[in-house]
Amino acid sequence: MSSWAAKEIELAIQAEKEASDGTDDWNYGAACYKSAFRAFNSLSSDGHSGFSIQMTKSILNRLIDGRCLTPIEDTPDIWTDISEIFFKGSKTKRYQCKRMSSLFKEVAEDGTVTLSDTNRVCGVNANSPDVTFTNGFMTRLIDKIFPITLPYLPSSKKFKVVVDDFLVDPKNGDYDTVGYLYFTTPDGKKVELNRYFKEVDGEMVQIEKAEFDERKAKKVEKK
Repeated sequence: MSSWAAKEIELAIQAEKEASDGTDDWNYGAACYKSAFRAFNSLSSDGHSGFSIQMTKSILNRLIDGRCLTPIEDTPDIWTDISEIFFKGSKTKRYQCKRMSSLFKEVAEDGTVTLSDTNRVCGVNANSPDVTFTNGFMTRLIDKIFPITLPYLPSSKKFKVVVDDFLVDPKNGDYDTVGYLYFTTPDGKKVELNRYFKEVDGEMVQIEKAEFDERKAKKVEKK
């Protein structure tokens, strides 16, 4: 098995080198292939069965992605108070989780607790499905529909929000109109969103679908 993997790594590195057009760009890819080969050899030397190596891979993937392996409980020792660092003067207290850096907790003045995981939502461009992105608005939108509760064990899959954006006024940059059409949950369920927004004085304000469609008919090509 190791000799087979070694040959595959050799072929992959050679392909990287041939595609680099005489530059040293292939070195980065080669280093990644070699690192993967070392990890493969380490796992192989542990004598895994087909089942156990898949389980080990699942654990490793969670660690690489920064996801916790056991549920996060709301205990004081796992939170770092970042209120004074990033939100000085605010009456809302904000904390970052030590076990999973993408998890944040807000405690309002009245004691209301809100949790947000910045890694659990990604956007997918409806016109370019291969283009994915993240932003705070989408995360907050999903947080309202599917609020996080503790204990929390994040899924290995993300909420995926399908977005249609375009530009009407060239002075507004890349886009000034956006529609959040629907999203799929980590277990594959489709949920309609149909939220539409346009830029007004630098702020995104909600609009009706009719106005969204009218603006789309007047969209201009991005430069």
